[in-house]
This record gives sequence, C-alpha cells and structure tokens, in this order.
Amino acid sequence: MFHKIEVNGDGAAPLYRWLKAEQPGDGDTSDIVWNFEKFLVDGTGTVVARFGPQTTPEQVAEVLDTYR
Repeated sequence: MFHKIEVNGDGAAPLYRWLKAEQPGDGDTSDIVWNFEKFLVDGTGTVVARFGPQTTPEQVAEVLDTYR
C-alpha cells in the first residue's frame, strides 16, 4: 500500500488499468497525465466520473449528489 506503483504503460497496476478502461478521459490517450487525477466510483463499483488534476474537491463534491 505504501510503495510506488505504475499507473501507465505495460506495468500499470491492475486497479489503474481498470479505472482508465472504464473512464478513458477526454484527451488523445487514457493515460494519467499528472498527479491528483481523480476517479469517482459509485456504491456498486461502477466508475462514473474522472476528474483532471486541476479539479478541486469542492467541484467533485458538486457532482457527488448526482450519484447518491
């Protein structure tokens, strides 16, 4: 839990491969481009949103009510 893992490329951790497959993002690639990129997973395990690194916690909170 406390060691560095890969999030892109052939060595990407399974969790991040799954998150990116479910929410590929808006760019030319589904790669995570910078730290603090966020994924929103609902109570059933569905990845419902992906937020860029510049998205604030307050902006994410505005979206949360949609998925409750």
